[in-house]
Amino acid sequence: MPDPVGPCLFRLQPVSKSRGWPDVISFFLESLTEHWDGQLIAVIVSGYNGDGAAALCGIKDVGGITIAQRPDIAKQPDMPESAIASGCIDFVLSPEEIAVELVRIAHAASPRHLK
Repeated sequence: MPDPVGPCLFRLQPVSKSRGWPDVISFFLESLTEHWDGQLIAVIVSGYNGDGAAALCGIKDVGGITIAQRPDIAKQPDMPESAIASGCIDFVLSPEEIAVELVRIAHAASPRHLK
């Protein structure tokens, strides 16, 4: 199991799609579910199209946590709206609330808090 505070190594490889750009966020998140033994947290924020939404249920399936930015305050709400529509989002929060939740999760998972 990877050291939770140690370095992580990501190897980038070319990806292709028969037409257009691949959904790189979905591709990245899917690769994490296949190759990461640690805890996963996916945060989907402002962006175009629905990139990332397809992989969120996979994150949930391996015990991960999923967070989407509130679409009403996103500069481009497509990505968080698609994420929420996937049905695999644990929290819908503002950017400030996302930061607070990430800190809460990190403290809950910290070895010093598990004793």
